Amino acid sequence: MTLAVAEKRHAELAGEIQAHDYAYYVLAQPKISDREYDVLYRELADLEAAYPQLQTADSPTRRVGGQPSEGFKSIRHAVPMMSLDNTYSPEEVRAFLLRVQKLAAGKELEWTVEPKVDGLAVSLRYEKGVFVQGATRGDGTMGDDITANLRTIRALPLRLRPSKHFPIPEAMEVRGEIYLNLDGFRKLNQERLEAGEETYANPRNTAAGSIKQLDPQVTAKRPLAVALYGVGEFQGEASPTTQVALLEWFRELGLPVPEKLQLARSADEVLTAIGELDKIRHQFNYETDGAVVKLNDLPLRATLGSTSKAPRWAMAYKYTSEQAESRLKAITIQVGRTGALTPVAELEPVLLAGSTVGRATLHNEDELRRKDIRIGDYVIIEKAGEVIPAVVQVVTEKRNGTEQPFEFPRVCPECGTPVAKEKTAGGEGAVWRCANLDCPAQVRGRLEHWCARGAMDIEGGGEVLVTQLVAAGLVRDVADLYRLKAEEVSALPRMGAKSAANFLAGVEASKQRDLWRLLFGLGILHVGTGSAKALARRYESLDQIAKAGVAELTAVEDIGAVIAASVEAWFADPRNKEVIERLRKFGLNFQSSLYRPPEAVVTGGFTGKSFVLTGTLPTLSREQAAAKIEALGGKVSSSVSKKTDYVVVGDDAGSKLEKAQKLGLKILDEAEFLKLCEANA
Repeated sequence: MTLAVAEKRHAELAGEIQAHDYAYYVLAQPKISDREYDVLYRELADLEAAYPQLQTADSPTRRVGGQPSEGFKSIRHAVPMMSLDNTYSPEEVRAFLLRVQKLAAGKELEWTVEPKVDGLAVSLRYEKGVFVQGATRGDGTMGDDITANLRTIRALPLRLRPSKHFPIPEAMEVRGEIYLNLDGFRKLNQERLEAGEETYANPRNTAAGSIKQLDPQVTAKRPLAVALYGVGEFQGEASPTTQVALLEWFRELGLPVPEKLQLARSADEVLTAIGELDKIRHQFNYETDGAVVKLNDLPLRATLGSTSKAPRWAMAYKYTSEQAESRLKAITIQVGRTGALTPVAELEPVLLAGSTVGRATLHNEDELRRKDIRIGDYVIIEKAGEVIPAVVQVVTEKRNGTEQPFEFPRVCPECGTPVAKEKTAGGEGAVWRCANLDCPAQVRGRLEHWCARGAMDIEGGGEVLVTQLVAAGLVRDVADLYRLKAEEVSALPRMGAKSAANFLAGVEASKQRDLWRLLFGLGILHVGTGSAKALARRYESLDQIAKAGVAELTAVEDIGAVIAASVEAWFADPRNKEVIERLRKFGLNFQSSLYRPPEAVVTGGFTGKSFVLTGTLPTLSREQAAAKIEALGGKVSSSVSKKTDYVVVGDDAGSKLEKAQKLGLKILDEAEFLKLCEANA
C-alpha cells in the first residue's frame, strides 16, 4: 500500500468511526454491532502502526469517543474516564499479560476476572459520603450531568454506609455501568406490546436512552440498575490496595458491585476463569458481552499508568454472541391493533440459542434502509438480549444480483388505506400507521387483545376464532362479542356446538372481570396492565376515568403526560363512547375492586412483603397468585433481589430460582404459598 492510498483509507476509516462514535455515545443509537466496530477500529490502529505519520491529534485511536448531549450540562471528569482495549483472541490475552509482566519488572502478579456488564459507563461523585453528582463518560474528559436521573435508581445509595476497614473519604469518584436487567427489559417490552408500541431492540440501548431522558420521572419508571467496580478521583486518608479489597469495601459502603469475581495468578488461570464465566453468564439477570481482566494490585496500576486511550493494566475479552446465518425469503408486514405497520423477516428456519428461528422483526422502515436488507439476502441473526431474534447484518459477499430491495407500502396491506408516520414530541416518528379503525387487522388485533388472558381472559378467543368471526361479519368491535348466539358461532368452520358453548360461557363470565382488566382490554394506546391498575386504584369506576382530564390524570401515580393524553382522547372519541354504552347495556362490570380512597391505608398479613412469582404453578395462574398477594397488602415484583421476602416457584422456574437460592431467600412451592396466605388472611 502506498502512502497516498494509506492516507485516503485512513481518512475514510477515521470519518466512519467518528460517525459511529456519535451514534453510539451521543444518540444511543448504534448503527453497527460491536464486532463490526472493533474490525474498523483495529484496521485504523494497524494502519497507524504501519504509517505513524498518519496519526493525528483527533484520531479515534487517541480518544474514547463521543460528545456530551446538548440537553445536559457538561461536567469535566476530575480523572479522565478511559475505555478498555479489547480482544476476541486468547492469544492476545496472553500477550497482554506478558506485556504487563515485563513492565512490572518480574513482580509476582495477581489478576481479577469480572463480568463485563453491557451498559452505559458512569462516574458517581460522593463527598463526605453523600452522592452529589453523576455523569456519563462522554468523550472521556467531559460528560453529561445526569445527577437527577441517577437519583431515581433505587440500587444507588444516596449516602454511603460506614465501613469497619476504611474511613469515608472526603471525596471519591466511583466508576461503573448503568444497565437494564433482563427481567425488566422483558416486562418493559411486554408492556409496550400491550400498549401497541414498538418494542426496544436490546437492554443496553434502552438503558442508555433511559438514563439520558430529560425528564427524571420517565427514568424513574425504568428498572435501571448499576454495577460499580472502580475509582477515579480519591481524597481520603486510606483506601484498599487491591481490586478484591476495593469491591469488598464497595459492598460495605452499600455500593452494588459485579456479582462474580475470580482471582487468577497465571495466564492459564486467567483463560480458565474467562471460560468459566462464559458458561454461567447467561444465568445473570443482565447482559454481559465479555470478561474484564485487571491487575489486582492498585498501587502498581498507578505506576504502570495508561496510553492516551486505555489503561495498561486492564483488558476486556469479548465473547462472541451466538449467531446463525439464514436466507431471507420474504419480508411481510404485520398490522397491529393500533395500526402500526411492522416489517418481519421470513427466514429459512435455523437453530439459534436452543430454538428454531423462522422469523425476526425488522422494527421499522428506517431499520430496513440503514442495514440495506433485501429479499433474497443471506443474513446474520442473533437473539437481542438473548430474547428477541434480530437481523444483525447482511452477508453482502453472498449477493448474486438477484436480491430485491423491499418497497415499504404506503397503503395498508390489509385495507388499502393510505398510511402516515406518527408524530412525536421530537417531530416525525419511525412508525407508519393505518388510520382506518375499521381495518380488519386492527379489528382482529383489538378483539384478540380483549380476549387475552391478561385482559378479559375469554377462553377460546384466539387468533383462529377471531379471524373467523370477523370474516363472517359477526363481530366488528368488542361489544359485538356479547350479542353472539350459539348457532352463529357453532356454524363456523371446525367449531361445533361444544366449542361454541365453551367460548360463549367465557364471554359471559368476562362480564364480571375487574375494572383494570376491562380498561386494559379496551386497547387504549400506551395503557398497559401497570397503568390500568394505577387508574383502577385511583378511580372507583370507568365513568370517573372517562370524565377525568389530562391535568387530573397526570396527578395519578405512574401516569405520565403521554398516557393521560391518550386516555382523554380515547374516551372523547364518539365511536369509543358508543362501544362503552353498549358494554354497559350488556351488563359488564365498570367498578374497581382495587380502588382505595386517598385516606385509606391498605394493610394485611403481607403488608411490607415482596414476592416474586416464577415458573408454572400446578393450579394457580400467575394472575391468581398475584391477586392473593395484593389482597393481603403484599407487592409482586418481577425480579429477585436481596429485598425479596418470598419466591414462589413452579415448574421451569429458571434463573430466578437460581438467584433466590444464591441469595438465601425463602422459597415456596404452591402448597406452601397457599398455607402462608391462609395463615396471614
